[in-house]
Amino acid sequence: MVPTMLFVAGETWSREEGAHGPIVLMTGLWLVWRKWPSVRPLFAMPAGWAVAALLVPLLLLFMVARITQIIEIEGYVMYAALLVALYGLIGGAAMRKLAFPLIYLAFMFPPPETVIYTLTMPMKVAISEGAIALLQQFGYPIGGTGVTIQIGQYQLLVAAACSGLNSIVSLSALTVFYIYVRHANDLRFALLLLLFVLPVAVAANFIRVLILILLTYHAGEATAQSFIHDLAGLTMFALGLALIFLVDQGLSYFRERRPRAALVAQAAE
Repeated sequence: MVPTMLFVAGETWSREEGAHGPIVLMTGLWLVWRKWPSVRPLFAMPAGWAVAALLVPLLLLFMVARITQIIEIEGYVMYAALLVALYGLIGGAAMRKLAFPLIYLAFMFPPPETVIYTLTMPMKVAISEGAIALLQQFGYPIGGTGVTIQIGQYQLLVAAACSGLNSIVSLSALTVFYIYVRHANDLRFALLLLLFVLPVAVAANFIRVLILILLTYHAGEATAQSFIHDLAGLTMFALGLALIFLVDQGLSYFRERRPRAALVAQAAE
């Protein structure tokens, strides 16, 4: 377990796409700790053969993933094996009570690269085309095909980091945590708020791409690819998180206002 977590931390948590991993780990463990007292009365060890039937294949698969160093498979298989081991100690009823924190903790592992490529390509193309169309309206000498953008003498490539998927994964993880802590008893409202993650993340990354294009054109490629590139990503992520909080406040305001309006109407009758 420790070598795998060190591998995950070194390979993904140190990069933009996995920067949310340590936050998910700490907040997820805090959620488990918070619910643990209410779960203890439900402890009931299941049959040993059932645990073994689940655990042995996972351990074999984990050994293969460890040897091949496929980080996505290794991380998820290790976590699945830990969940089975936990099931063997506390039983199904207690596991169901801990379902949300345990599912949430899976966000600390990176999505498979095939999933990233499949999901980011249409977003990269859409963001590139949108940025080109907008800047053309302001007279910039810009054009491009697919994810390649040509502005003036510079050629840019919209990478996966700028497509929005990293922000979607990070925003989804932190938004799910926020929703659970704040709106755990209102599933409909929680799902409604979660629907805003995708448009907010894509909009924030669209602004990020615009900023980087304009920086490249006006200040040069070296400036745009310096620490400002990472700073733009961090700023847009913070903006996305702030927008989620604002959406929550706005939806909460209208949700509270409707019952009041109904009560006023009934009183008037």
